Amino acid sequence: MIKFFLMVNKQGQTRLSRYYEHVEIKKRTMLEAEVIKNCLSRSKDQCSFIEYKDFKLVYRQYAALFVVVGIDHTENEMAVYELIHNFVEVLDKYFSRV
Repeated sequence: MIKFFLMVNKQGQTRLSRYYEHVEIKKRTMLEAEVIKNCLSRSKDQCSFIEYKDFKLVYRQYAALFVVVGIDHTENEMAVYELIHNFVEVLDKYFSRV
């Protein structure tokens, strides 16, 4: 199950966030800061899947934009990785030059 969906720029600013479970605003801010720090600190040679607390992070970088999805341990990482790519393709077709 997907827990949250984030779009973040290289400066660490959240551009879009969507939570599929209730999380308090203060906890969201802390969670986003930690998730962003973990994803931005990784090199391109490292894997795009991260074990984080009680869930997994799947992220993908497109130019200066990171798309991060938090999932539980039962979800397939590769399927979510492809979901991210399909989501970005749809945005690109709809808005052109995303």
